[in-house]
Amino acid sequence: MKTIKVKDLMVPLEEYASIPMDASLFDAVMALEKSQKEMDLGRHQYLHRAILVMDEHKRVVGKISQMDVVRALEPKYRSMGDFHTVSRAGFSAHFLRSMVQHYSLWDRPLADICRKATDIKVKEFMVAPSENETIPEDATLEEAIHMLVIGSHQSLLVTRGEETVGVLKLTDVFDEIFQRMKACNL
Repeated sequence: MKTIKVKDLMVPLEEYASIPMDASLFDAVMALEKSQKEMDLGRHQYLHRAILVMDEHKRVVGKISQMDVVRALEPKYRSMGDFHTVSRAGFSAHFLRSMVQHYSLWDRPLADICRKATDIKVKEFMVAPSENETIPEDATLEEAIHMLVIGSHQSLLVTRGEETVGVLKLTDVFDEIFQRMKACNL
C-alpha cells in the first residue's frame, strides 16, 4: 500500500474557514457556517469545526474551536486557569458542578448573547498554535497520527517551510484508518 503523506489528506488553507484577528465572535461563527455550507464533502467527509485566525499578512496566528466559542461567551472562565489541567485532574462531577456557583458562571445564561457575539473580538480568546500543533506537508500519516494522539489535538496545521498551507483534521485521519480497516475484509 502506498505511503500516505500529510499533504494527501490535508484541507488546503484556502478551503478552511478563516477570519481576521479583529473580527467579532459573531463574524467567526458566520465564517464557520459559510464554510460548512460551501464545503465539498467529496474528499473530506466531515464538516470543519474550527476557524483559523489570520494576521494582516494572511498568516495563521490562531485557531478557534467550537469549545473556544462557548468559553468566550462566559468571560469568567478566563480567570479559572488552564482547562486541560482542570479537566484531566480527576475532579468529581460534584466538584465541577459546584464551580458554576462558586465562580458565578452562567449567571446571565445566554441573555446577552447578541451583545457578546458582536462585542467579543476573536483576538481575545483565540488559541495561538504551539509548535507541537504543526506538521510538515511531507510527513507520513504515521507521524501525523503520533502528533494527534500525543497532543490530544483535533487538527494540526500543515506547513511548507515557514508557511501554513493546510489543516490536517483528526476526522480525515480517522476516515483513512477506517478505510484501511475495511479493506482488510476481516
